[in-house]
Amino acid sequence: MASDAVLNFTDDTFQADVLESDMPVLVDFWAEWCQPCKMLIPTIDAIADEFAGRAKVGKMNIDDHKQVALARNIQSIPTVLIFKNGEVAQTFVGIASKEKIAEALEAAM
Repeated sequence: MASDAVLNFTDDTFQADVLESDMPVLVDFWAEWCQPCKMLIPTIDAIADEFAGRAKVGKMNIDDHKQVALARNIQSIPTVLIFKNGEVAQTFVGIASKEKIAEALEAAM
């Protein structure tokens, strides 16, 4: 299903994996029941493969890990946040093109 390059972030690992990362991080907030989230899977997989070794790309299931989603005020899914130096550098809500997401991740380098 998912690319091996796609990480799974949790409430417990978010601080270390995302906020303290020395490289840009893309976090896809999603849920199993969300059809648009499922439509975004191939895009996230392709970006994870393309940026392997240069950025972290991962998913965060908001049903299993609610704390970060609440703290980040995630109100709609899919929501993709790109972090640089622990701060949100770009936000995408809904379906965004691979090109737009990749461009934003590149800009965070």
